[in-house]
Amino acid sequence: MEESYIKLAKKISKEIIDKVEKEISPHIGKSKSGEIIKNGADGTPTSYIDILAENIVIDILKKQNESFFLISEEIGEMKVGKGKVETTNIYEILSDKNLDYCEIPKLIFLVDPLDGTSNAIKEIPSYGISIAVAKTPKDRVATLDDVELGFIKNYANGNQFEAEKGKGAWLNGQTTKPSDETKISNLSFGGFTKSNTVEASKLIDTARRMRVLGSVVLELSYVASGKYDAFLDLRGSRIIDIAASKLIVEECGGIITNKYGETIKSKLSIHERTMVVASGNIDLHSQIIDIINNNETEIIGKIGIISRVDDYKSILFSTKIIEFLLNNGMDIVIETSLALKLQELKNNPKINYIISKTKLEAPEIAEFLDELKFNVNYKEYSCKIDKIDCDMAIILGGDGTLLRTQSKMIKEIPIFGINMGTVGFLTEIEVKNTFTALKSIIKGKYYTEKRTQLRVSHESQRYYALNEVVIMTEQTAKMLHFEVEVDGEVVEKFRADGLIISTPSGSTAYSMSAGGPILDPKVGGFIIIPICPFKLGLRPFIVSDNSEIKIKLLKKGKKAIFVMDGQINEEMRYLDEIKFEKAKKKVNFIRTSKKYFYKKIKDKLAG
Repeated sequence: MEESYIKLAKKISKEIIDKVEKEISPHIGKSKSGEIIKNGADGTPTSYIDILAENIVIDILKKQNESFFLISEEIGEMKVGKGKVETTNIYEILSDKNLDYCEIPKLIFLVDPLDGTSNAIKEIPSYGISIAVAKTPKDRVATLDDVELGFIKNYANGNQFEAEKGKGAWLNGQTTKPSDETKISNLSFGGFTKSNTVEASKLIDTARRMRVLGSVVLELSYVASGKYDAFLDLRGSRIIDIAASKLIVEECGGIITNKYGETIKSKLSIHERTMVVASGNIDLHSQIIDIINNNETEIIGKIGIISRVDDYKSILFSTKIIEFLLNNGMDIVIETSLALKLQELKNNPKINYIISKTKLEAPEIAEFLDELKFNVNYKEYSCKIDKIDCDMAIILGGDGTLLRTQSKMIKEIPIFGINMGTVGFLTEIEVKNTFTALKSIIKGKYYTEKRTQLRVSHESQRYYALNEVVIMTEQTAKMLHFEVEVDGEVVEKFRADGLIISTPSGSTAYSMSAGGPILDPKVGGFIIIPICPFKLGLRPFIVSDNSEIKIKLLKKGKKAIFVMDGQINEEMRYLDEIKFEKAKKKVNFIRTSKKYFYKKIKDKLAG
């Protein structure tokens, strides 16, 4: 921001802060000040004292000799200045490539004229004003990165924070610094949580104390001065509430991110909200992020390696992984068929030819196959799949390989899938990111995700399915007659080519192809999808995963087969009943990002 604009923004902000304070002072502690006049642009109730404060902001900007963008709690988004006030949409203006930049206001003021309104009305000393000033970017939408000046004043005690991007932050004119506390047990923090947030409860129970003062603006700025060790808002803070305090926290050396520890890059808009976590230092911040994301990770000690053994691409890449793990001091165990294949390959006189041919056929792994040493006694690490006991199982292949493998493992071992197939919804990463991810995992920087399984009961047998169970006819072009019962109530009888019972994990597989909805893995439900039903209007439906589902064949003389995850086929006869319920055992996945599911959908289904 040019020096002339910095001086102008500081002058205007000081005038706003002083005049708002003077105007609202007689109204503090008065019940009339809290009378609701309307709903603000952001949908929240607007009181008399809020409007009083905002009108001052508008009047001061209106009398300036040039125009500015204004984003304010009650009025929304405006273009103000040169005696005019116009409603506008900043996002649309900045997205329009045909507009002349010279005609667009050069500064954006984000103002919460009075944060902590309820406190002001009740004369609780925690209320104030927040002003952030951003330079309007050219040829793109404005984001929080564009904020260059921040001003916050607590009208109750006179404390004033100020920050300038790249130059620092100050409290009452003096340099301020955040807390250096790193122990959660000593943590004093402020914040807002959602009801029934188990992870936040863990943080509250572990910390020394938590305060809720009713002002995001002020409480977030307290991280900058060390009054709080940390602050979080898991409800979602408005951008106008955090724009100034975010800059203040960062300029004094504090850390502020979203719930997942990622940089907040929200666009400047009255409608934008984001979860916020701020801490005095990175060590404390990392611990808080782990707790609120339920990231109960442990240091990985022993790692199992399992791979499809019908193509050299996966086999050779597993060799590279084994070398990497051993060089990093990890204990390993290798699934027996892979160990035998690797030992056989090690002794194959044509090994160099096989490697060269594989590099040509699979260029995505070519760079990783240089200088393979094959100096490991693979048999020494061999173990049958049902005997494997380790902290993490690396599975190389596609979703089919992963499903086959996890169904054979007896112990509940966290799975890390490397996609050597095509789509790979369940696998965690692509080949190129393997070793970057493994380095992080070895250091304990990973997340665990639990996926629900189906428990399938037929006669005296029990089966499990992570994705889905498909019931279909043995004979081509023949329909089956089904009865579907949920929690003891018959909900549907119909004829169809088949039926799918899917978990959320399976909602991106056969279920999706058959017209079923995509279900977030965090949703506790199962999907029932008729395949080509002979009934107008019959559609897939979702039931609670706490329900008991029973499927019965009604047509005499008809037989069907039911298939678990495409792996296990069993026969079903007339009046046979199959029961589906949530399995007690879940399948654990190791993830390197909390934003796994929707990113995977966008990446895999974009075409």
